[in-house]
Amino acid sequence: MTDPSDQRPAEPRPAPSRPPLLIALAVILALEAALVTGLAVWLLYELLTTTTRSYTTAVAITILVALGAAWLIATLVGILRLHAWARASIVTIQILMIAVAVGSFQGLVGGPDVGWALLVPAVIAGVLALAPSVVRATGRRNTESHE
Repeated sequence: MTDPSDQRPAEPRPAPSRPPLLIALAVILALEAALVTGLAVWLLYELLTTTTRSYTTAVAITILVALGAAWLIATLVGILRLHAWARASIVTIQILMIAVAVGSFQGLVGGPDVGWALLVPAVIAGVLALAPSVVRATGRRNTESHE
């Protein structure tokens, strides 16, 4: 029989390293998620306290913004857990932000100031998501991490 005192606890696995570019990407995503979540809360407040020309449209926009916030938060969690799928999600989100920025420059939504506020972080996050160090960090096929 083995003596229970001889059994040593399993050594903890070292945490995967996060390169500085991945941390910068996570910060940008966290700021985007916070802003979109704040926008969703503000739209909900406006929906409940003011009258609108089209209640259906206001509800739809509020729901879409809330879904966008949930998508950003899920993507942020994915990139922090070093999941490869999060990079594709980031690129998709940033492409959509660039499309809204272009619309802002054309005067369809907001103005040039809104366009620049959307365009700059979208381009930076898109480039960071495709940076070699981020791809290496999130590209590891780690079966233990998929719980």
